[in-house]
Amino acid sequence: MDVELLEIRQHMGRCPPFDHIADDLLDELAGQVEVAYYKAGSDILVLDQEVHELGYIRSGAVEISRRNGDLYNRLGEGDIFGHFSLLRNRRVRFPAKALEDSLIYFIPNALFQRLCDEDEHFADFVELARPRLESAVAEQKKQNDMMITRVRKLLTRYPVMVEDTASVQEAARQLTDFQASAVLVLGKPGDAPRYTFRDSEERPWQVRGILTDSDFRKRVVAEGLSPDTPVGEVVHDGLIAIQSDESVHEAMLCMLRNNVHHLPVMHRRRPVGIVHLSDIIRYETHSSLYLVNNIFNQSSAHGIARLEPDIRAAFVRMVEDGADSRMIGSALSTIGRSISRRLLELAEEELGPPPVPYCFMAMGSMARNEQSIVTDQDNALVLDDAFDPEQHDAYFLALAKRVSDGLHACGYTYCTGDIMATNPKWRQPLAVWKQYFHDWIDNPTPERLLHSSIFFDLDVVYGENRFVEQLQDLVATEASKNPMFLAAMARNALGRTPPLGFFRTFVMEKDGKHNNTINLKRRGTAPMVDLIRVHALACGSQAQNSFARLDDIDRTQLLATGVSDKLRYALEFLAMARIRHQAIDIAKEQAPDNTIEPENVSDNERHNLKDAFQVLSNAQKFLKYRYPVPVVSKPKPNSPRSR
Repeated sequence: MDVELLEIRQHMGRCPPFDHIADDLLDELAGQVEVAYYKAGSDILVLDQEVHELGYIRSGAVEISRRNGDLYNRLGEGDIFGHFSLLRNRRVRFPAKALEDSLIYFIPNALFQRLCDEDEHFADFVELARPRLESAVAEQKKQNDMMITRVRKLLTRYPVMVEDTASVQEAARQLTDFQASAVLVLGKPGDAPRYTFRDSEERPWQVRGILTDSDFRKRVVAEGLSPDTPVGEVVHDGLIAIQSDESVHEAMLCMLRNNVHHLPVMHRRRPVGIVHLSDIIRYETHSSLYLVNNIFNQSSAHGIARLEPDIRAAFVRMVEDGADSRMIGSALSTIGRSISRRLLELAEEELGPPPVPYCFMAMGSMARNEQSIVTDQDNALVLDDAFDPEQHDAYFLALAKRVSDGLHACGYTYCTGDIMATNPKWRQPLAVWKQYFHDWIDNPTPERLLHSSIFFDLDVVYGENRFVEQLQDLVATEASKNPMFLAAMARNALGRTPPLGFFRTFVMEKDGKHNNTINLKRRGTAPMVDLIRVHALACGSQAQNSFARLDDIDRTQLLATGVSDKLRYALEFLAMARIRHQAIDIAKEQAPDNTIEPENVSDNERHNLKDAFQVLSNAQKFLKYRYPVPVVSKPKPNSPRSR
C-alpha cells in the first residue's frame, strides 16, 4: 500500500464508524475513496441533488442545514455526512456547505451499502443517527465484553524467527539473547500458502512451525542431536496459530483444544508475536477480584503497600479492556475499601477489640464508587453514643492513624483539607454527627456547604452499618424539605465551570504548574457530580453513585425528558477521558494526574470533549433557575412581629 493510501487508511481507521471495521474492508475503503477540496463558503451538497457517495471530513469544517435554511449541525474533522440520503435512497434533504477550506473523502454508495451489510457496528452508527457523544459512549460500553478483548493486546514484542537452515545451537542462542521461550522457523514457500508472507526486503517466507524450550529438550537434547543439526529437521510442519483480532478467550480455547502452551499470532499471514499460556493466566489474574483476594491475604500494612504496582496494573488492564467508568470506579473503590478494611482488621489485632462499637466510613469518590487511580483519602469514624473521649479516644486515634498511614503508603495521599478520622472533629459519636448534618442543612454557610458536598456522599467501609445508614436516611429526608439549602447547594455547584471559549476553542488552565492544559476533574467530572448531587438531594435519593442518582432523578421527572441521558453520556465520556489519560501516564512511567493537553488528543476526542462540556454548561445554567433562593417576606411595619 502506497504512502497516500496508508495515510487515508490510518486517518479513517481512527474515527467512528470506521474504527472497528475489518482490516480488509479498511484497505478496500482507502483504495476507493475520492478526494475533493472545497473552499470556504462553497456548496458540497445542494438541496434535492442525487447522492451517490458518503462524505468524510478529512480536514476543515462543514455546515449542514435544514430544507428551510436553518442550521442543523456543524461537523469537523472525522465526521461523516450524506448517509441519511444514502440509507433512504433520497435526494439531498440536508444541504452541506464548507464552513472553512475543507478536504473531503467521498466513499462510493456501493461500498457504503456493503459496509452496512457486513459490519454491524457501522450499520448501527449510521442507521441509529445518534449524537456523536452518545455514539462514543455506546462504543465504549460495547467494548466491555471480555470475550472480545483482542489477543493482540497481550503481545509485547515481535517473535524470534530463524531460517530452517539455521542450526539448533544458533536457534537456542537466539532464544537466550532475546529471553524468549519459543522461536518461529521460516522456510521457502511451499505448496501451502497459509502462512506465507514477505519480509521488509520483499523476500517470500513461509512459517513452517514453532520450536519451544520444551521441544529443544525433547527433540534435541534427549535425542542426542548435534548442535549443528538444522532446525528444519527438528520442527514439525503444520503450524497452529491464531489471528491477531481473535479474542483472548478464543486463544485460550485454541491452546486447550490442541494441548499447546505457545500460540503464534498472525496479522493476516505475517507473524506479529507469540502468546504463551502464562500470558493469558497473568492477564486474567491482573483483575480486581484477584487483587482484592490478595489484599486480605496480607499480614501487615507493609505487605499491602507492596501491592500498589498491582493496583496500577489492574487499573491499566481495565482501561485497555474497554471497561466503562462505572466498572472502573466500582473496582477501584472496592480495592480501596478492601485495603481500609484489612488495615482496620490488622489494627484491631494489634490494639485489641474496640471499647465501643464504631463504623469507619468513606466520603467522596470512594463512597460514590467513582474512585480513580489519582485520589486522596476522605474518611471518618462514627462512634457509638456510649463513647467517652477520656476513656476511649486514645484507642480510636491510634486506630485512625494506622489506617490513614497505611492508606497513604498505598498511594491514597493524606487529605489536604484534613478530612480524615485522625482529625478529632471527624471522630465523633452518632448523635454529634446527626447534629452536624442538621446544622449544615438548616444553616448553610460557605464552610458548611463545603462539608455537605463532601460528607453527603458517604458509605460504610467497616463496622456498624446502621450508624451510617441513619445518616444517609437523615440526608435524604431533611435536604429535600429545605429550599434554602438546595438553593445554596445549587449556587455552590456553579463555582467550577467547564472550559468552553468561543467556537471550537477551550479555555486553558493558567495556574503555573499545568499551563495550557485542561483539568478534567476540576472543570469536568467534579462540577458534573456536584450538580447531579443537588438534583438527587432535591428528590430524596439515597443513592450515592452519580449514575444511580440519575436513575432516581429520572423516576421523579425532575428534569425534562432526555436531559438525564445527556448528563449520563457527558459524565461517562469526561470520566473515561480522564481515566484513559491517567492510564497513558502510567504506561509512560509518569505520575498520573487529572490534566490533558488538548493538542495531544485526537480530533475526534476533542469534538466529544466539547460536546460533553456543552452539556455540563447547559445543565449549570438550568441549575440556578431550578433552585431559586426563596423570597422571605418582611413583616409589615404595623404588624405585631415588627414591634
